Amino acid sequence: MLFDVVTIFPEFFRGPFEYGIIRRGRESGLIETRVHDLREFTSDRHRTVDDRPFGGGEGMVLKPEPIFKAVESLRSSGETEVVVLSAAGRRFNQAEALRLSKAPQVVLICGRYEGIDERVIEHLATAELSIGDYIVSGGEIAAVVVIDAVARYVPGVVGKEGSVLRDSFSDPEALTSMVEHPHYTRPAEFRGWTVPETLISGHHEAVRQWRHEAALEKTARNRPDLLKNKEDI
Repeated sequence: MLFDVVTIFPEFFRGPFEYGIIRRGRESGLIETRVHDLREFTSDRHRTVDDRPFGGGEGMVLKPEPIFKAVESLRSSGETEVVVLSAAGRRFNQAEALRLSKAPQVVLICGRYEGIDERVIEHLATAELSIGDYIVSGGEIAAVVVIDAVARYVPGVVGKEGSVLRDSFSDPEALTSMVEHPHYTRPAEFRGWTVPETLISGHHEAVRQWRHEAALEKTARNRPDLLKNKEDI
């Protein structure tokens, strides 16, 4: 699977792509990441990528011309997903990660400043995504989040592929979406706090039931918005 990132700060990605899942996928040849400097797709001697917004206001807006030129030169087929990373986009979630993982290529456009010319979103992008209801300095951080989440679904990238299916939010079609159940490891007692007896009982069905109930309890505590069927609490 191929990920192309379009950014005005290509140096940002030298660190994040050298660790964890992304590095593993790259080294095994299962994913490829390419980072492109948006300024390389400009045509003026100042390599201008932004301009003042029509209608006035603070800040600058990324121009459409270099972005269109970049994506059109990178896009390999009609199946390519072109994602604009923006605080105004719909919220990125596990279901979206799974959907993107089915594409052979994902091009990610990193927003900056006050945003991106809307014509990019309307006529070039296949999705406009936000990683959460908060503001970060640019789409570069979001791009790393999206690539890491999507790469986990590429067969072979995660050592134990079954674990991906058990992660929090990994059953988007379920009536009740939940965070993952709590985890414990050795020692069984630490500073007087003990591991739930069920988990060391050896009874697999009892463990399965405990994990389900504990996941519901933790979801109700931390993410009650995920519980579509409140009677399950």
